[in-house]
Formats: sequence, C-alpha cells, structure tokens
Amino acid sequence: MKIALIAHDRMKDEIVRFVTAYQPVFEKHDLYATGTTGRRIMEATGLKVTRCQSGPLGGDQQIGAMIADNDMDVVIFFRDPLTPQPHEPDINALIRLCDVYKIPLATNMATAELIIHALERDELKWREFVRGHRDERE
Repeated sequence: MKIALIAHDRMKDEIVRFVTAYQPVFEKHDLYATGTTGRRIMEATGLKVTRCQSGPLGGDQQIGAMIADNDMDVVIFFRDPLTPQPHEPDINALIRLCDVYKIPLATNMATAELIIHALERDELKWREFVRGHRDERE
C-alpha cells in the first residue's frame, strides 16, 4: 500500500512518535510525505520515505495529484486545528480528493491508529482492486 504522511508544524513530533511506534507496520508499505515531515520520519526511524515538496510549497497538491491518479491508498494527515494555515485551500482540496476517490484519511492520532490496525489485519485489500479498476469520471 502507498501511504502519505503529512503533519502541520505543531504536529510533526506527534507524527514522528506515531510512525516510530508503528514502524513494523509502516516498513511493509511505500511511504510518501511532505518535505520536513518526511525528513523527520526518516531521521527518527531509518524508513525509506519518498519526499514531496513542503505543504505550503505544493506538497499537498503533489499528494493530491497521486490521489487523483488513483496512486495513493491511505493518507495520514496530522492537522493542527487551532492554527490558521496559509495554504488552507490546498488542505481542503486534499481532503476533498480523499472523499472523491474513497481514500482512507486520518486527521488525528485516534483515527490513524484505527487505519494502522486495519492495515495490520489486511483489511484494506479492497484498495488493490480499486487501484486496478480506475473509475473514469467525465
């Protein structure tokens, strides 16, 4: 599975701790992340992470393009709901794309943990079927 990892500045420590705690699960998957988040995860865990641009510099849009191309299976996005983000339209577009393409999306640790446990139990296999049968929209 392809998993995108994104975190706002005040949530980066939390996502690093989360990935570290579930490293045995994450190491079985292809990881993608926005700039600094990806670097911090790689430094803390040694996991291979394909890094996109920083979120405000287009990283959210790069991951959104992968979703639109049916080339992303899960998004874990630790958002900071209390701090205004200058690239809020990009964030909203990414969340919308997850809804449009039925991509499991966690925006906090509680939901991310549910998705990780589903991955451990092999309960997201339907994504492989969906990825192989792209729904063409007009």
